[in-house]
Amino acid sequence: MKSKELRRLSLQDLLKKEEELRRELLRLRFKKKIEGLPDPMKIRNTKRDLARVLTLIRGKQLRGET
Repeated sequence: MKSKELRRLSLQDLLKKEEELRRELLRLRFKKKIEGLPDPMKIRNTKRDLARVLTLIRGKQLRGET
């Protein structure tokens, strides 16, 4: 997801997105070990998306947004 799209989300939506990305990353890691991934870059991109979401969550928390 693009950073611009993520900035539009509320704090609650970002928290849901964080949980979704963590589950996706876990699923991808299991799949990689069990059967391999056709696109190994998917893990890296998911990690980067998660980092973007966490950065935006922290920024909103510091600003006091709800």
